[in-house]
Amino acid sequence: MAGRWLDPHWAPRLLCASLMLETASGVRNPSTRAHVSIQLPAPGVNQIPMADCRAVCGLNISDRCDFIRMNPDCRSDGGYLDYLEGIFCHFPPNLLPLAITLYVFWLLYLFLILGVTAAKFFCPNLSAISTSLKLSHNVAGVTFLAFGNGAPDIFSALVAFSDPRTAGLAIGALFGAGVLVTTVVAGGITILRPFVAASRPFLRDITFYMVAVFLTFTALYLGRVTLAWALGYLGLYVFYVATVILCTWIYQWQRNRSRVYSMPGTPEMLSDSEEDQVSSNTNSYDYGDEYRPLFSGQETTAQILVRALNPLDYRKWRTQPVSLRLLKVAKLPVEFLLLLTVPVVDPDQEDGNWKRPLNCLQLVISPLVLVLTLQSGTYGVYEIGGLLPVWAVVVIVGTALASVTFFATSNRQPPRLHWIFAFLGFLTSALWINAAATEVVNILRSLGVIFRLSNTVLGLTLLAWGNSIGDAFSDFTMARQGYPRMAFSACFGGIIFNVLVGIGLGCLLQIVRSQEAEVKLEPDGLLVWVLAGALGLSLIISLVSVPLQCFQLSKTYGFCLLVFYLSFLLVVLLTEFGVIHLKSV
Repeated sequence: MAGRWLDPHWAPRLLCASLMLETASGVRNPSTRAHVSIQLPAPGVNQIPMADCRAVCGLNISDRCDFIRMNPDCRSDGGYLDYLEGIFCHFPPNLLPLAITLYVFWLLYLFLILGVTAAKFFCPNLSAISTSLKLSHNVAGVTFLAFGNGAPDIFSALVAFSDPRTAGLAIGALFGAGVLVTTVVAGGITILRPFVAASRPFLRDITFYMVAVFLTFTALYLGRVTLAWALGYLGLYVFYVATVILCTWIYQWQRNRSRVYSMPGTPEMLSDSEEDQVSSNTNSYDYGDEYRPLFSGQETTAQILVRALNPLDYRKWRTQPVSLRLLKVAKLPVEFLLLLTVPVVDPDQEDGNWKRPLNCLQLVISPLVLVLTLQSGTYGVYEIGGLLPVWAVVVIVGTALASVTFFATSNRQPPRLHWIFAFLGFLTSALWINAAATEVVNILRSLGVIFRLSNTVLGLTLLAWGNSIGDAFSDFTMARQGYPRMAFSACFGGIIFNVLVGIGLGCLLQIVRSQEAEVKLEPDGLLVWVLAGALGLSLIISLVSVPLQCFQLSKTYGFCLLVFYLSFLLVVLLTEFGVIHLKSV
């Protein structure tokens, strides 16, 4: 009779939730315990599938720690902390809500680390690299700077695809971020400031994005991504970059041929010129303010080092509201650690942000961070010939190189090879982002085990929101400042890079690492198809409705996009909890 009243999709979640509340409150129901208790299977007995780590919530309290430690599905291949073992083995059962709260706060702080690292260290070094390579704004915008803006998404996808158990996180995050950006962010921009969209870049970007979504939909249907398929993703992105360059060249040729096409009243000709501004202005954060001295005059080496390691600008601090001050206090430890370990080259400054004592110190610390963050420090502790670990050799070599640099340079004049620090800062910040993304994926998977949520739901909600919130605020700020067309164009341009490179490069690296012919994708049932269908439907709606409005986007269009996203979230939650499901034939 119980099966007629209780949907089978809800039963495991209700059992897990009841057990969590029971252990937290200290009140135990003997009758309930007798029915829901799941014992560890004896050898040779398949009572519980050991591959399902989410069965831990149905076990007795005394058996959960052993289950987590013995079950291979509960182990994390990467990362520094074992979150499942921590919550089930080291926290008392009555402090389970406290442990979950701490995990959530740590997750939010990890998102803060990702944002600070990408905005203040990763993107500036990529900009310096593109400047040293003398790349045009369009080429840099769709390659290096797109990589900088999408770094959290890309590294999260690379980490998630490295483990088949978390591949759903990558799909959910990339598709979820796509739905979020193309509906909430794009709709918010039109609500803040209605505008006339740039026709050709919009049609170009949405077409490429629809092709990328179709490729991913097909890969999910087939259940695998082969080597040729992964290379096809990367090849499509190369074709997209070539198309952007060709469109820019055609626009420049037309503008040089006749000034009529470059009049401000012509949306067609403003489109590609604004695209230049998107790649430059959206990343035009004044990084020099972080390092500009308060007083002019010659400083000693010690004073230069102290000022360079100070992440707080007292002039800005006095004028900021309380909320921004609290946020700055939270970011201070992260910024200090990154200033100490990540070199930043700023071509906009006369000295290129050359800080002789700090840069020499970074020659020792940055390579050390590289070996200690690569594969969670596995390579760093490896002993060469059984004598010295790799990290000790790196410190010795880095100290020698820093000593030579210190005595061969001066505080005033940057060396000729100062541009090399941009590549060192790029690698170091990339590995910092990768380390933080690994912890994000691991903690999201742990929360999914605790609450019995699928990886797809965690990806399209928490992971997608965390990785996209920075871009959303940037786009909204641009719209308020009078550049809604730039922000709208950035919505569709950035997510193309995330999907094509995130899935293509993630699957390619996994194929090379595992030496297998393909990467198997195991969709979380109906939910993935709901997610893919919602993203495709949102793109079709924009592709049809925007030209029908003659590219004049109003507030009504923005509110319709917001309603679409709220409806999408409702369908996702109903699908996740089994209210909406396919009937078995």
